[in-house]
Order: sequence, then C-alpha cells, then structure tokens
Amino acid sequence: MWRALFAVLFCGLWSLPAHAGIPETIAEMKPSIVGVGTVLATRRPPVRLLGTGFVVADGRHVVTNAHVLPDLVDGEKREYLAIFFGRGSKARPRPVEVAKLDREHDLALLRFVGSRLPAVKLGRADEVREGQRYLFTGFPIGAVLGLYPVTHMGMISAISPAAIPVASPRDLDVRMIRRLRKPFDVFQLDGTAYPGNSGSPLYHPETGRVVGVINKVFVKETKEKVLEKPSGITYAIPVRHVRALLQSAGLAF
Repeated sequence: MWRALFAVLFCGLWSLPAHAGIPETIAEMKPSIVGVGTVLATRRPPVRLLGTGFVVADGRHVVTNAHVLPDLVDGEKREYLAIFFGRGSKARPRPVEVAKLDREHDLALLRFVGSRLPAVKLGRADEVREGQRYLFTGFPIGAVLGLYPVTHMGMISAISPAAIPVASPRDLDVRMIRRLRKPFDVFQLDGTAYPGNSGSPLYHPETGRVVGVINKVFVKETKEKVLEKPSGITYAIPVRHVRALLQSAGLAF
C-alpha cells in the first residue's frame, strides 16, 4: 500500500510544471505592455517602432526609457509620437505627449487620452536580491512581423553602480563623468535583451509586480565602455526612480 501511495505522490509531483504560475503572470502583463514609436502616413512603412513601454498609474500614462524617444518628430509632415497596443496586425497607434522626463535615470513618462489601458503594479527595488529570477517582456525585434511581445527570464547577477571607475582618464567621457558624480545602482541580469527591449518592465514571475525598467543602451555605454568586446549582459533601472517620476507628475501608484 505504501509503495502505491508513494508512486501516486511521486508521479503527481513529477507532473507539476517547472514554473507554475509564470504563464498566467505573462498573460496578465501583456495587455499593459505597449510599443513606443512614431507614425508618419507618407512613410513606408508608416510605423517606426523604437522601443517598449508599460502602462502605469491611472491607465493613461506609459513609462519607457528617455533614449527611446526620437530626437525630432516632424510635425510639419504630420508625424506624431505614439504608443502601439493590440497584437499582431491588429495593433493600433494612439498619440502621446511627453509628460515628464528624467534624463539622469533615462526615464520618460508619456500621457495619452481616450480609454484606459490596464496598468501594472509596482514592486519595491529594495526587495530585489542577487540570485533572484525575474521576467521582462517587450519587442526585441520591433514590429517587422506585427506587434508580438516576447518574454525572457534573467537572474539578478549583480546590483552595482551605473558607471564604474576606469583605469585611465583617457577612457572617461562627459556622460561617464556625470554619472560618476551622481552614482546610482542598477540591476545587472544574465538574460539577453536587445535594443527594442529598452523600456520593457522587469517583473516578478509570480506577482507581476514591476521592479525595474530594462535599459539596453544608456547604462551599457558607461559600464562596458572599456571592454574590447561588449557583453550580452542586460541592465535595468530600479523601480524607485519610476516611483519618483510618477510622484513628480502628481500621479498615484
């Protein structure tokens, strides 16, 4: 009898999924994740996807990286900044305006009008520990095949400053000097991200609470400047800076 009972329990445990709850978390997060780019009707293709963002606060605001935003939007030709929501070929643009910028931490807050989109829940950066695994979802290859969000998992490999001292003053530039004067920690991940992932939320695989914002360019250009062959390491801006951005805009979170 004991052998039969053990066999039933063993088989039941063996059949459990390796990451129970992760598919449900991803499914809940996807409606809050949007593309960020520009629309110009006379351009082919008219949509230019520049990065990823996620809906926050009242459902009418989006957080992304500041470097995702274009240097110039040609209003004379009726080009406009937009977010893209929906999936596949049914994705739709919605015009946005820049509500707040935090260039020091490479964050931007966008605002749009119209019906609300599902907003994410924010976690706490001080609860993140090295060795923990988190998910991030975004658009690493843009919208070549339509708007299909992609999810990766990465371990927190280190929590370290956004810029590190260099061996020689010759390796310093203006951006690195500025960040060395006002250092702040970032999350270093062993997961692979691409430029289109910039602005993706980094979130807990079970609760879905966002703890950071994926950053593929801003941090890497200072942390890996002295490397002969830059690595595939990914970085994320801690969510405490998102909270500060929302607070400066008078938004509840």
